[in-house]
Amino acid sequence: MKLFMLASAIFAIFLMSSCTKTENPGTSAGSATPAAKATATPDEFASARVIFAKHCVECHGADGEGGLKTVDNKKLKVPSFSTGHALKHTDEDFVEQIMKGGDGMPAFKDKLSPEDINLLVRFVHHEFQAKQ
Repeated sequence: MKLFMLASAIFAIFLMSSCTKTENPGTSAGSATPAAKATATPDEFASARVIFAKHCVECHGADGEGGLKTVDNKKLKVPSFSTGHALKHTDEDFVEQIMKGGDGMPAFKDKLSPEDINLLVRFVHHEFQAKQ
């Protein structure tokens, strides 16, 4: 009888210890769903931001507002992207202006690829004209 009581006590202790075990939900062996991971949203305009910073910010400014600028000892009235006639420009107008230059703006056809120019036009619309 003592042997039966001892075996029952050991079994009860074993049973209680296995019931109180906790598992980390992210590492559960039987879990079919892995823990959620944070993912970054890619910036589709990342390369356009670099192009804009390198070629456009000096005259148009980081906010695209333009204004009166002195570049290479020339006084220029640089148009804003977010007000005035720039809002009425078509994509083709922007592409032509960027490629050929004019009115104090240098031509970029030999500095930027057609893909970069098109991306830059989309960037201008997104960053400076989308709020209009």
